[in-house]
Amino acid sequence: MMVSMFSPAAVPLDGEERTMSMSPAALSLPSRTDVLIAGAGPAGLALAASLCGLGVDHVLIDRNAGIQPGSKAAAVQPRTLEYLDRIGVGAALVGRGRKGRGFCLHDRERVLLRACYDRLDTPHPYMLLASQQTTERVLVRRLEELGGSIHREHRLLGFTSDFPGVSATVAGPDGVLRAVSARYLVGCDGVHSTVRDAAGIAFPGEALEQLFALADVRLESDAPEAASRDATFYLSEAGLLLMSPLSEGLHRLVAPVPPGTAAPDASAVERLLATRGPAGAPAGVDVVAASTYRTQERVAEQFRAGPVFLAGDAAHTHSPAGAQGMNTGIQDAGNLAWKLHAVLTGNASDALLDTYHGERWPVATQLVALTSQFSRIAALADPAAGRRRNALLAAAAVTEGITDWLAATLAQLDIAYTSEPALGAPRPGTRVSPLAVPPDGLHWTLALPGAPRRGITASRRGALAVRYVRDLPTTLLVRPDGYLAASGVPGDPAAVIERLGQYLPQ
Repeated sequence: MMVSMFSPAAVPLDGEERTMSMSPAALSLPSRTDVLIAGAGPAGLALAASLCGLGVDHVLIDRNAGIQPGSKAAAVQPRTLEYLDRIGVGAALVGRGRKGRGFCLHDRERVLLRACYDRLDTPHPYMLLASQQTTERVLVRRLEELGGSIHREHRLLGFTSDFPGVSATVAGPDGVLRAVSARYLVGCDGVHSTVRDAAGIAFPGEALEQLFALADVRLESDAPEAASRDATFYLSEAGLLLMSPLSEGLHRLVAPVPPGTAAPDASAVERLLATRGPAGAPAGVDVVAASTYRTQERVAEQFRAGPVFLAGDAAHTHSPAGAQGMNTGIQDAGNLAWKLHAVLTGNASDALLDTYHGERWPVATQLVALTSQFSRIAALADPAAGRRRNALLAAAAVTEGITDWLAATLAQLDIAYTSEPALGAPRPGTRVSPLAVPPDGLHWTLALPGAPRRGITASRRGALAVRYVRDLPTTLLVRPDGYLAASGVPGDPAAVIERLGQYLPQ
């Protein structure tokens, strides 16, 4: 598999968002491309940056003039950071965020359960507390560094079949309609996805919408100890309140509120803190930004329909509990990018792209089930039921293995693309820790047992990065997204490259 890949260099940031400079030629919308991406949120940006690094021709369009305020995501999980390291933005994002130890469940008087990330097997044993806007800014900068661009204020109106791909109709900021012929179309265009609707893909799930209030605030007095280092869920009879620290002295508050509630002002935030927050909650706040947003619990029936794919919120939407949504969308992009590259370069058949749905759809359905269950437990209003819930959480906190399992689940380190039982041998489809086998950008990685030869710990053979790993029991072949392709493969890189098709997911 021949590739044009990059290593994860750090992205310089100057603290302010730059406007991407584009020449008139760069601003013009191409009429043909291999991959048309609709939507420049986290999933679309991660996909575009990945394809750009892989050398795949693509066009990224977005209906908005710039990064939108009021986005709900505020945490980047370790598994997401591992992938962002591969596309060269992990270090820059970590530098802009705040490292939280994990999640905390609190009953306003005491900590019920804390899931700490300290012992996780990852280069990022923490939850990075950073707003979605910060994540998008860093991804935009990396895309620009790689020579990519965003066609802002371009709206996808629909598409028609144009074998073997599609012909998309795009409205530009000048009001002119243009046609873009694309081999593949990826909808990263949110819950109300035009791509999903035009493809006729059903979006079943719970229709009842829940309204959430969001506020980024500065507190006039010190934050409670739990909320100063963790994303903390306060459980009370008045309702749930999530409070987590951000960088630059900010805290983010998220709370379910009745339909029709306006974006919270300072007095509304103070009421939420007084009725749902910790005992002795800060009385004064300065609201920097506030909004409301609605959530549903839905998963698209298919993540692929011929040449059309869905990723991010266009494919799945759910409660913000657990800070999983944006992370799952970025990992959708990581799963899809290398597969598109493999097919477009002729190194794999189109059937490989069916594994995108096969691998990511179960992840999304399990995620919706997890966040739904958590939301229902947290929303218990009956005092007796709430006391029983709190007692169960406190008991779970002292039960061996429970908090470690919960931390790995929330960190998304337990995601695997296999149903095979764990019988001691490495299983294809399971995550390979970067601490065990360090990645090399979006290259495939062949890990060989033994000490480095002639002092060389790593080398490249075309599409393959070769690494020597002490105490490794057998050879490992790691996919570009960090999951195991095969174990016990030949130790000769040329032989592995020749047989690479045998190790693709089925």
